[in-house]
Amino acid sequence: PDMTEWMYIKNEMSLTRENMKYVGMASFNNERNMIHFNLNCSLQPGLPYSMAQAGLPMGLLLLFLVAYITDYSIILMIKGGNLSGTHSYQSLVHNTFGFAGFLILSILQFLYPFIAMISYNIITGDTMTKVFQRMPGVGPGHLLANRHFVILLSTILFTVPLSLYRDVAKLGKVSLVSMLLTLAIVIMVIVRAATLGPQIPPSEDAWVFARWNAIQAVGVMSFAFICHHNSFIIYESLQEPTLRNWSRITHGSVGSAALISAIFAAAGYATFTGYTQGDIFENYCKNDNLATFGRFCYGLSIITTFPLECFVTREVVSNVFFNGLLSNTAHVMVTLVIISAVTVISLSYDCLGVVLELNGILSATPLIFIIPSACFLKLSSGRWFQRKKLLPSLILIAGVFVMIIGLVMTGLFPQDCSHGVEMFYCTNLSSSVFTPTPASALLQNTNATQNISLS
Repeated sequence: PDMTEWMYIKNEMSLTRENMKYVGMASFNNERNMIHFNLNCSLQPGLPYSMAQAGLPMGLLLLFLVAYITDYSIILMIKGGNLSGTHSYQSLVHNTFGFAGFLILSILQFLYPFIAMISYNIITGDTMTKVFQRMPGVGPGHLLANRHFVILLSTILFTVPLSLYRDVAKLGKVSLVSMLLTLAIVIMVIVRAATLGPQIPPSEDAWVFARWNAIQAVGVMSFAFICHHNSFIIYESLQEPTLRNWSRITHGSVGSAALISAIFAAAGYATFTGYTQGDIFENYCKNDNLATFGRFCYGLSIITTFPLECFVTREVVSNVFFNGLLSNTAHVMVTLVIISAVTVISLSYDCLGVVLELNGILSATPLIFIIPSACFLKLSSGRWFQRKKLLPSLILIAGVFVMIIGLVMTGLFPQDCSHGVEMFYCTNLSSSVFTPTPASALLQNTNATQNISLS
């Protein structure tokens, strides 16, 4: 998730077109920034697991299909805004479906970051405990190796103080750092696919084209690609806010995010095949120094992203229950209640794959598939079977199907988590896979080989 993508949601409903252009020009002055937040948003540790659910070929096809639908629905949403004369997602839905629609959208926009924060805490507990265990004197029984303690420590020291900021723009400077961390993680996964993958025997039917529960994978993919909440603010920031310019930028940003996601997902799955966990970092061995670096990068990115998600949930509560105005006391109380609820849930549940699936199914799918299509279909003139309404109708139907079937399958066939358990192949792997061979050892091996050949 990106550092800047939530920065201006607080003012999204009240900004005029001129003000939004001024604010947007300061933050999104070119399309590279949109690419930045899409790259960060789309890199989810559950993507390789979605390949295991769907089968690698089918998973990649579904990944690019979800990316295409995301791309199309973002453009469709702007078309709906032009038809209704609105300049935000909330005002578009309110204008189209009244207060009931606005309330439903508010609930979805609350659930998405709220469940995301739960997943972030789970990731922090999973990744940072393994990072700490690589420190001298920190063993499995140490406090820093306890995920509950690490989550509480991270919450008290970092997420609570940062989440209490009223001006979230102060956290926006880490956007580029977050993107660099994202690219570092992708490189780590690729390197380990080449060095670690051949050492792990593939699971049965590892390369099958498709699996019967492929629909569950769509939830995780939808969670990875959602970026609709700030699309209007970026559109209004363009020097020439036209559908042609917007389409070009959207194609570039979503396309690049889809490519990075596909590389990350395919490399992660190719390394571990059917043994891939809901959190890809759970698959790497504890004594893998490169993976430890990747865990640290992702943990750092997650810890600094959490306050931005909290900002969104707090703003939804503020808009619905406090008319958008929170006193200093109410600001602190609402923030603490949100973080406390998130912490309690993340301490009691540690299965990341299921959390990502539920967030994708319950929140991301309607925000991507259903609502933009429904708004466009209602606002556009003509009969429902016209050509321009065919694809939005199909996307809306697909969204309802994914929500219902995905929710049922997640309940009936939940992921079997193996949190904190060292994978079976770690005990059989040579340490040379995880650590570079010293130059002296290489020289000795070379000399020995030469002596044998001379004799």
